[in-house]
Amino acid sequence: MFERFTVHARGVVTGAVEHASRAGSPVVTEEHLLLALLDREGTKAAFALASLGVTDRRAELIEALAAARRRGGLSKADTAALSELGISVEEIVARVEQTHGPGALADAPRGKAWPSGRPSFTKESKKVLERALRIALARKQKHIGDEHLLLAVAAGVGVVGEVLAEFGGTYGGVEGVLSLRAA
Repeated sequence: MFERFTVHARGVVTGAVEHASRAGSPVVTEEHLLLALLDREGTKAAFALASLGVTDRRAELIEALAAARRRGGLSKADTAALSELGISVEEIVARVEQTHGPGALADAPRGKAWPSGRPSFTKESKKVLERALRIALARKQKHIGDEHLLLAVAAGVGVVGEVLAEFGGTYGGVEGVLSLRAA
């Protein structure tokens, strides 16, 4: 599959590995892929993120991802559902952090690094790469570009896709901007 990746898509994957390494993570997560996409300049994904205003709100987006990690990876939808049952996630987080320290629920990503020490990819991040391939094939394109990776992250369910959508990077929005650029 990686032979189909463009130079820009390979740059995203390399950037995600670097983000994981800098964070001391043994694995590359969807969050690392998103951060690497935000690092790109002069590419289709960078154009889409800038056009949607996501790039300008990078710091806020990173804070939202950190807040989700602090909630133990619960999405806002999960938090709202629990709230309807009378369970306050914020209260639980506060109590746990009071007892065990800040970020106690921010579980480190699970997985093992390669024997070389290089981070491996989580099941979820591998799904993003597979989804990017399916998106490219559905568009009858023979390559996988960083735009396909961005669409794959935006199409994902879970915290990273939710946070990206919250900051304007919905699948439909990304697709719309990319189709305008292609026209």
